[in-house]
Amino acid sequence: MTRVHYSHLALAVAVSLVAAPAIAQEKVIVAIYKSGTQQYFIDQADGFRAAAEELGYTPRVINVELDSNLAISAVADAIASGAKGIGITAPDQALGPAVAKAAAEAGVALVATDDRLTDGDGNGVPFVGFDGVDMGTRVGTAAGELLSESGWIGDADLGVLSVEVQTLSVCNDRTDAARGQVLSVGASADDIIPVPYDGTADSAIQAAGPVITANPGVDKWVVYACNDEGVLGTVNALQNAGFGPDDVIAVGLGAYEACRPWQAEIPTMFKAALYLSGVDVGDAAARALIRTIEEGAELPANTVANTTMVTPETYADVMPCG
Repeated sequence: MTRVHYSHLALAVAVSLVAAPAIAQEKVIVAIYKSGTQQYFIDQADGFRAAAEELGYTPRVINVELDSNLAISAVADAIASGAKGIGITAPDQALGPAVAKAAAEAGVALVATDDRLTDGDGNGVPFVGFDGVDMGTRVGTAAGELLSESGWIGDADLGVLSVEVQTLSVCNDRTDAARGQVLSVGASADDIIPVPYDGTADSAIQAAGPVITANPGVDKWVVYACNDEGVLGTVNALQNAGFGPDDVIAVGLGAYEACRPWQAEIPTMFKAALYLSGVDVGDAAARALIRTIEEGAELPANTVANTTMVTPETYADVMPCG
């Protein structure tokens, strides 16, 4: 991730705005995504665009690929180009004060999507997304039930890979809650091995590989993560280490990666996943922004979308996969 001196972010935004005078554009709203090439964010962008166009607005979508400098530039450019509202999934929550200040000073409606942000006074930016604790609890409950049914507790050398974006509070909410549920069915705290990653599958596979190698006595694994990419990278690392689908209980969070082997009817370590509709979040963010722009209504503090646990047997009834 690109390093940024956060104390200078507000100044950077201000300088950008001075350098790029506002261009009058009617009814433009902008979505900025930290990982716009991930399927979840592709879906979210589709929902954002569709809702905006339905309501007579022109949507713009910007992908900053985990680069905080690009995120700040994207906010400045959106404001300078005359956007009326911005939704942002920031690459780093420390951007919150600068982003909130820039939007407030420009009179632009702002929502944080997926990852919560706070302003310079510690007040939450209006949020659209999911409840991290609830998501993690549901993932951990599914993993715990599958673990209980497996008979591995007490009869196998068990390892639990907790794949964590440790710098992101919403991810900590998810993995902390999942850990608690796995412990509640009889796994030991000593079984749980943190695997720090940055939210991408490539990072997860690189981080998980050495951890798996460092624990040669483990013959059965449970995997959960902050998102589907974390689980995908970790199960790929397990496969590279010689483990098969019968050796691993992996529960995804997102389901857009889990459903691919299910759809192809390929044996997989993904045994379940929590489906999150990015489309629903994008739709809700666009509608919240436009309602505020049109009516002057205060943005709600929290707009929380629903989630659904799916398995190879049930996913096709709930979600698209492609």
